[in-house]
Amino acid sequence: MLTHDELVDLYRNLRTRPVLSVYLDGKATDFAERKVWRRRLDQQLAEARKSVNGEAGEMEAFDQALSRIQDSLADFDNFLPDRGWVGFSTADELVHAGAVRVPMPDLVRWENGIRVAPYVRALKQERLVLAILLDSRRARIFEYRGGTLGEPENLNAETFLGDLTDVNVSKRPSAHSGVRGKTGTDAAQNFLGVGSERMTKKLAERVTERAGTEAHVVLGGTQETIAHLRDHLPQGVRDRTIERPALRLEMSDSEVRDALESAASELNQSLQEKLLGEVMDLARAGGRGALGVDPVQKALKEARVDTLFLSRGFIRANPDFADHLVGAAFEQHAEVEELSTEAGARLDTEGEGVAARLRYTL
Repeated sequence: MLTHDELVDLYRNLRTRPVLSVYLDGKATDFAERKVWRRRLDQQLAEARKSVNGEAGEMEAFDQALSRIQDSLADFDNFLPDRGWVGFSTADELVHAGAVRVPMPDLVRWENGIRVAPYVRALKQERLVLAILLDSRRARIFEYRGGTLGEPENLNAETFLGDLTDVNVSKRPSAHSGVRGKTGTDAAQNFLGVGSERMTKKLAERVTERAGTEAHVVLGGTQETIAHLRDHLPQGVRDRTIERPALRLEMSDSEVRDALESAASELNQSLQEKLLGEVMDLARAGGRGALGVDPVQKALKEARVDTLFLSRGFIRANPDFADHLVGAAFEQHAEVEELSTEAGARLDTEGEGVAARLRYTL
């Protein structure tokens, strides 16, 4: 899957060259629909052919690009390999082809430059998601990105005890250990408690370092251990954290992957709603925000956009115009977010489906 920077580079490098952009919806699971995507592709290709203007060699270039796309799809006799598939090809080379983990619209375009707006939906899969499953004795740290779950890092409280020479845990079944009047059980609990606290602090340091300024964080385990770890995280990371007490240390990797995908989607929607609210408030106060088509277009022309927000409904209703706005944002290396669910509906109602966070005001 393409990263944001890779998509921007493709857009900028190919904006003056004819490119065949192909998006396919691959979410069908019923065996009776196993080849429906091919029929939809044929219909879209028939429409795209009409856009070929008849200049010398253009139909040949279109067919050459199409041949490269079809070669890359040849291995898929029945279903596509994931929820969506995207391919970009010129007459000379297959620029990109691959599956994405979110549904794509069925769309084929032959035009100068790649069609980028539909791909914005897939960019959220690029975000790193950290999952921390823990109890008072152990912790597992998972990294999830683009549908891939990395091998967990395992931490144990005992490894953080160090040389606690002032603590002596009796191994005898006697009632007293002779350590400051405590029983052997009390001393053992104190010993393990020190290790647990050190593990939590070290865990918070590693999560903070890995999360950086963008990664989402999912905490799983007992309520007590989750709350304790969260207290050790800086506010910026806590704002991107969601708690899932149902997640346990003993879960399999496949169970963790499924749970993370759901949690990350929920957290992403929550953060989008919060950010959109902030941008709307800034726009209405005359600050670093723009709301509505005309103000956003003006800000794009002035290269002041830091992040462009488009609702999914706006992209569907205005595919060409939406692609123009995304391209303009990419030209100034701005981020682009597609908003759906409640955030998308609010943007449609209050901002014509378009908003932007600005780098500065005039």
